[in-house]
Amino acid sequence: MGIEEKIAAIRDADLVAEVEAARGGFLFAQIVEHVLHRQRQRDAQVVVQGAEAARRAGLSRDQRRRDAVRLVIENEPALPENLQHIHSVLALCGLPYRDPGAAREFARTYGRNSLSLVAGRLKDPATGAFEPQGLPYGPKARLVLLHLCTEAVRQRSPVVRVADTLSGFMREMGFAVTGGERGTIRQFKEQLNRLAACTLQIGLWDGRDSATTLTMPPFRSLELWRARGPEEEEGGARTVRFDPEFYETLVRHALPVDVRAARAFAGSARKLDLLFWTGYRLRALQRPLRLTWANLHAQFGAENASIRSFRQAFKADIAALAEVFPRLPLALDDGGLTLSPADPSALLVPPRAGGAKGTKPRRQGNSLISQG
Repeated sequence: MGIEEKIAAIRDADLVAEVEAARGGFLFAQIVEHVLHRQRQRDAQVVVQGAEAARRAGLSRDQRRRDAVRLVIENEPALPENLQHIHSVLALCGLPYRDPGAAREFARTYGRNSLSLVAGRLKDPATGAFEPQGLPYGPKARLVLLHLCTEAVRQRSPVVRVADTLSGFMREMGFAVTGGERGTIRQFKEQLNRLAACTLQIGLWDGRDSATTLTMPPFRSLELWRARGPEEEEGGARTVRFDPEFYETLVRHALPVDVRAARAFAGSARKLDLLFWTGYRLRALQRPLRLTWANLHAQFGAENASIRSFRQAFKADIAALAEVFPRLPLALDDGGLTLSPADPSALLVPPRAGGAKGTKPRRQGNSLISQG
């Protein structure tokens, strides 16, 4: 290619000006060559950006959101301000996905272990009477637990002032903070009340002849108040106090969660469960973990009518998780799911530099769920 052809291939105005400024000078040919190289780099970048734009245009709104989260997580490390925390037990125990209605009990089995929830009552600040509360359910119940565990860990206190922190967390998760009968404030507070009133039990079995039942109420107390005037549209929770034993194990075994990923899945209870469960398993996994479709259905799909319908929904949820974390060592096949040990860089929240301290919860007696 002659020098005039090279000059003709340079189109960007600033690069053309650079060539013209050098015309007639020493090393003009070398300058043209260098500027042409930069033009080609720009052209290649435009092609890549066009292909990326075309790819994103073909995604659904939720897929575009998850894709944007993936880019942020890949390019920005999980700094302390990006981290939320949840108890490792809650990372393995799934609450109901949908409103159980009038049901007062809920049970789920995962491997050799079981979760049992029993709905309770709360003292009504307006009437002074004990009012029955339903079972906690859905993504908002999980987000409330995530928020309260995070605040307890950050403040190093079992007492969390809910009124001072809940609205900010709702905004951080992408929810509009709205009042009224159908507003988001009421929805989040309802799940908080249900969580505070319920009793949680974990059943552990060794597969042979020994079983243990742990009663673990997350909260010791919940202080409620009633609205005092039109300027205060509705009452709610002032403070929540964690059960001392639960708080102690929370501080020791808090599982870090990237808040950006939690925000991407804030509308789906099962996707949040998968995010928590995968994060916990990968931080402790020493060998491949194999779960059959029956295992998966028992743990993640107890409310589905059939394994067939569950499999379709579960595959979509795993695909959504992989859109945000494409290097997760998860493999689905006709037999079920295989989760393999991961390189630290593929973890949802990589371990802190300097070793494995804090990355694998220590099992002390029956204080944590078994790995089986």
